[in-house]
Amino acid sequence: MENALSRSLDSRGSLPTSGSVSPAQLAARLDSYETGGRRSISDVRRTFCLFVTFDLLFITLLWIIELNVNGGIQERLKEEILHYDYHSSFFDIFVIAVFRFAVLILAYAVCQLRHWWAVAVTTAVTSAFLIVKVILSKLLSQGAFGYLLPIISFILAWIETWFLDFKVLPQETENENRLFSISAPSERAALLQPGPLSDGQFYSPPESVADSDEDIEEKHDHEKPVL
Repeated sequence: MENALSRSLDSRGSLPTSGSVSPAQLAARLDSYETGGRRSISDVRRTFCLFVTFDLLFITLLWIIELNVNGGIQERLKEEILHYDYHSSFFDIFVIAVFRFAVLILAYAVCQLRHWWAVAVTTAVTSAFLIVKVILSKLLSQGAFGYLLPIISFILAWIETWFLDFKVLPQETENENRLFSISAPSERAALLQPGPLSDGQFYSPPESVADSDEDIEEKHDHEKPVL
């Protein structure tokens, strides 16, 4: 019995350390994963910021090409910036692209905003400005760039809104829910994990030293004289 008891104690005592992780190690792993996942920018948000940068660079490239087509860059810059005319200048479309870039990068890359209001503001301002400019200005009479710059700027602004609302925010919410579903059962399992067993948990009653009733009756039977 003592050998069986010692074997059971050894087997039970080795269970918490053989295939499990201590609560301190589990908490450290979860904290490191949560800290790294929340403080660092996600892949889908990084892609969104790259697209916002592409928006600015593409509009800038088209504007520079338009300056070269219609004359020298220096002369056209003086004409469109120093002598700005709302009806014929493309400089304000470039300024709208800079406005979108500054607001979206500040909101979703620097501050890591988790709401759609910033991209809604940039898209609404861009759409309203371009619609009014196309109606009141003379861009359509200035060749292909009069059509190209407003249309591309309008499309890029709405693509940014779609990408953030349908890709970035839902995927980040799904990642957080997945992390919560993994961490919650792990924490409960760590709290419910059995500790080392003490000798008092295995108690066997000592053998009775005193004679039982049957033994006493047998002794009396043997001690009776035979007649």
